[in-house]
Amino acid sequence: MINFYSENDFSLGEEEIYKSWLCRVISSEEKRLGEISYIFCDDEYLLDINQRFLNHDTYTDIISFDDSLGNLLNGDIYISTERVLENAKEYNEDFATELKRVLVHGVLHYCGYKDKTEEDAALMREKEIEKIELFHVEQS
Repeated sequence: MINFYSENDFSLGEEEIYKSWLCRVISSEEKRLGEISYIFCDDEYLLDINQRFLNHDTYTDIISFDDSLGNLLNGDIYISTERVLENAKEYNEDFATELKRVLVHGVLHYCGYKDKTEEDAALMREKEIEKIELFHVEQS
């Protein structure tokens, strides 16, 4: 089950399309969906989480708490829509594409991908691009 919640005024819209896509992403990594909740919020909300739970005093676009068990993916993914918008501008990307990148980024972490080293980050970016391309692929 995939849930979408909002702690700000953001509304995803077309939730079923996003859920279907994320399920295809999970399946493509030979994983199974348990329960993943996305919580959309603003910068201050996510900064508070970053400070309280991770001891980081920085703004970020995403924080994921992974409760996966083996190949069964579970967890909470917090996304600052303010940061997504800023990153889209900075990287000359449209908001919808940048949002997809962040949505799938959390799932990829649950699948075991890391992004702390340059090599890991490069692989993560490749996977993000590959999985975003699945967004418009119809399930047969």
